[in-house]
Amino acid sequence: QVQLVESGGGLVQAGGSLRLSCAASGRSGSNYAMAWFRQAPGKEREFVAGIRWNSGSTLYADSVKFRFTISRDNAKNTMFLQMNSLTPEDTAVYYCAARGSWGIVVSPGDYDDWGQGTQVTVSS
Repeated sequence: QVQLVESGGGLVQAGGSLRLSCAASGRSGSNYAMAWFRQAPGKEREFVAGIRWNSGSTLYADSVKFRFTISRDNAKNTMFLQMNSLTPEDTAVYYCAARGSWGIVVSPGDYDDWGQGTQVTVSS
């Protein structure tokens, strides 16, 4: 089982930036994918961005494309989400997730391990 710990959430004004981190432990090899999801109050958990760990190829939701950047540090087993031009609509709890397969998929049910989540609040 993979342990995931998110950090970096907080309160920011609209137009501002935040950088989330997800530290992973308890896994071996590189044939897997990781992703960021978010869940706003009263809404379903939705895919934000994903990355294939070995190749670094990425996938973004349309709502965050060109504003958010997902990346990873192989040596530190850490994934990042750089969020720029934030809007109040980005307010949610952000979760990192991992799956034991290299494909990036957008359904939360296809991920095996989850972090505890970190709150991001964007004020107008």
